Amino acid sequence: MSQPAAAAAGPAEGRRAVIVGGGMAGTRLARQLAAAGDRVTLVGEEPHAAYNRVLLADVLAGRYAPDVIRLPDLPAAPAVRALRGVRAVGVDRAARRVRCDDGRAVPYDVLVLATGAAPVLPPLRGLSGGAGGALPAGVHAFRTLADCLALAEAATAGTAAVVVGGGLLGVSAARALALRGARVVLAQQGERLMERHLDPAAAGLLRGHLEELGVEVHTGCRVRGVRTAPPQPPAAGRPAGDTAPAAGGGDAGDGSAAPADPARTASADPAARAVTGVELADGYVLDARLVVLACGVRPRAGLARDAGLGVAEGVVVDDELRTTDPAVHAIGDCAEHAGVLYGLAAPALEQADLLARILTGPAGHTPRYTGTRVLTRLTLPAADRPLDLAAFGETEPAPGDDVVHLADATRRVYRKVVVRADRLVGGILLGDLGPVGALARAWEGGAPLPAGTPLHHLLTDHLGGS
Repeated sequence: MSQPAAAAAGPAEGRRAVIVGGGMAGTRLARQLAAAGDRVTLVGEEPHAAYNRVLLADVLAGRYAPDVIRLPDLPAAPAVRALRGVRAVGVDRAARRVRCDDGRAVPYDVLVLATGAAPVLPPLRGLSGGAGGALPAGVHAFRTLADCLALAEAATAGTAAVVVGGGLLGVSAARALALRGARVVLAQQGERLMERHLDPAAAGLLRGHLEELGVEVHTGCRVRGVRTAPPQPPAAGRPAGDTAPAAGGGDAGDGSAAPADPARTASADPAARAVTGVELADGYVLDARLVVLACGVRPRAGLARDAGLGVAEGVVVDDELRTTDPAVHAIGDCAEHAGVLYGLAAPALEQADLLARILTGPAGHTPRYTGTRVLTRLTLPAADRPLDLAAFGETEPAPGDDVVHLADATRRVYRKVVVRADRLVGGILLGDLGPVGALARAWEGGAPLPAGTPLHHLLTDHLGGS
């Protein structure tokens, strides 16, 4: 629910800062601007305070209760208000007002767009076309706390579940559903899991770990559509991994969606139907009562585009995180800096902190955003021992690079670093992450490695000198 609107105030009472987006980055920035004396209005679509979305998979797995990942709300103060469950629908840049779907117009002196990103819904037959774009029952994105809670409710023990997408999010979702007792198939179009982060050897170890959890993994697997039927009481189906030829199914060949079959899709609104299977491009069908779409995200840049701001794939910002309008900034998943979209929590929070310093710091000493070096970490719990994973920088070598590998199958340890001109440019660690702190510092610093140090010491010093 929205907090009561603050009374009108004159300019002497502080700059009017409006932040559109009530997630991690928007809330963090709002708290810092409020502490600096700005009159802050936070407009957020979700009806509750921000939460740590990095931990959503742990909520789905049952490791944490939802309240554990909630972040502190904004301070209760006359100059601070949070409009929860309210969507910004337009920006009048000339009048400096944000129009909201509840009819109010919120004036600003500085506007920050922290609208985040939306899940990519692939063009699968049988997936879309419902009223308001609603998905068939049993088909879920995995982006918000509401998505997480809906999945947790649906993922009862023995449920046949298919996760579409084998990146970081898909792997996390598959692991979480397996820990809830679902029978999980993970379908990845690429040739290996987490191909943006892992090389084939590391991806193979990750696959083995998921399979030990009971997840059936298919790589090089193109999904063409979802099968639906009118909702009915649950009935026993084939095991999650069983397949059967699709009636009249052909191979699209290039992974694109085939034309919809009128006999299956035209008879009812997809939103009034429930998923029964996932159809592959080779004509086979995976049994499914639950489908998770983990196919990446896309910046939510529509508000900026409609306002006439510069938009490429995301909202274009400069080194001061300004858009093409000096009174409007953008941070987080919606922002595109130097052609880069991050789509991760760490860069979004770094941008929020930097923008707070830019907006509240002394004139003439403006810090600049030069990009974020992202280290990806993931822990996959298991009954016997978890698998820890970290990846950073360039994990595939260029010609002339030096590469050092270390693998210990008995301890389930894999390590790899890439060195270019005496500088560490990337690495992968699975299992024991002992060296990750030192390696990350060397990578982030960009300084030459100590002269005369054998490269294998980057990996072996933390294995007891082995």
